[in-house]
Amino acid sequence: MDGSKDGALRGGEASPAGRRETRWSARRKEEVVMRLLRGESLDLLARETGQPAGRISAWREEFLAAGRDGLKARPRPAEERELADAQRKIGELSMDLDIARALLEETQHRPRRPRR
Repeated sequence: MDGSKDGALRGGEASPAGRRETRWSARRKEEVVMRLLRGESLDLLARETGQPAGRISAWREEFLAAGRDGLKARPRPAEERELADAQRKIGELSMDLDIARALLEETQHRPRRPRR
């Protein structure tokens, strides 16, 4: 079984046919979502992947809300997400501060124009 037509039920539930469903990785879900966002038909993707259209739509919403982490079966704990967000904000503020300092230094070294 190559898993290309098999879907994934959470918790490894058995499919209606009695065979065990394969898990979908976040990367594999992301590929399907990206195809959907590029305009491919939801129905076509559902038939091709063997996943219900509702599940693919849910993947799209999870991806739009949280990127690849939203598609993981076990998302990062809230504390890790909050820490990553805080670190990203610190990086942005540090860059803003560096730019402001460079502009201030540049204006201090410029000769002043006479006022009219």
